[in-house]
Amino acid sequence: MVLANSVIYLNGRSWQRCETVEQTLHELRRGSDSDHTFGWIDLSRPDGDELTTLGTEFELHHLALEDARLAHQRPKLDRYGETLFMVLRSALYQEDSENVALGEMHAFIGSDFVITSRQSDRPDLDAVRDRLENQPELLAHGPPAVLYALVDRVVDDFLPVEHGLQHDLDEIETEVFGGESTVSKRIYRLSREVIEFQRATGPIMEVLDGMEQAFHELRDGVELKRHLRDVRDHAADVAERVESHRQLLANILLVNSSLHSQRQNEQATRLTETSLRQNEQMKRISSWAAILFTPTLVGTVYGMNFTHMPELDWPLGYPMALLLMLLVAVSLYAVFRRRDWL
Repeated sequence: MVLANSVIYLNGRSWQRCETVEQTLHELRRGSDSDHTFGWIDLSRPDGDELTTLGTEFELHHLALEDARLAHQRPKLDRYGETLFMVLRSALYQEDSENVALGEMHAFIGSDFVITSRQSDRPDLDAVRDRLENQPELLAHGPPAVLYALVDRVVDDFLPVEHGLQHDLDEIETEVFGGESTVSKRIYRLSREVIEFQRATGPIMEVLDGMEQAFHELRDGVELKRHLRDVRDHAADVAERVESHRQLLANILLVNSSLHSQRQNEQATRLTETSLRQNEQMKRISSWAAILFTPTLVGTVYGMNFTHMPELDWPLGYPMALLLMLLVAVSLYAVFRRRDWL
């Protein structure tokens, strides 16, 4: 188990930083007489045995521990007695690959402790810790303040991801109407990213509902509820935008399919028109070839100059041959004209 950070807080201020979980437990027990003392243990990539040890020390519910071991959980907030178990999915937009990288964080929140465990570097809990330590009046609310700050950080991280998806969506719209041939693949890939992102943003509203109920039960929860309303507004805005992105991508895919079919039909129409023009030209060429072939045939027969050809001694043979060629040519011309070949 990698102990990322472990701190004991007293009256909203950092009292002691601990090097080990054992030291944290010792100092926490020593300061347990104060209602304003709590410890925050942050674990990076813990294994099952280590979570079991912490579960024994802090009397964590076995179902919550099982969810924390399995990971890949849906964002949620469950209550087990006096302990809350929260699952959050963080998000990071990777611009180069147009990919939404999701992380997962589990948090156990008791009356005098907060245990967070992560399988990745997201969300940045050091930034959350620094913010709270710079706001001692907020941190004085104890573990519920950490609960609020964790959710607020995750929701804030959603905003640049949504902006990145919006940028990709704008580019896809341009490509669709620009006739890009590979845009369908990009639409499908972005749709998958939006759906994955929606699995992180959609359930967050249920988490906020549970937090509001938990803060309602606190004596000094009014200030936390006021902060929570701001988080809810941001979360609802992101969730609505992501849903609109999903619907718009589905519509763009249909539009792209229609435009692709239209372009194919236009291309087929152009090919058909070209083929028809070529057929018309072939008709004309064939017609003139047939018209010219007949005089050529007659001229060739009479040009063989054999001795026994009666027409050679006939005075009207030459005019008759010319007349025959003319009649056949005119007849063929008339036939082809009637059939619109000429």
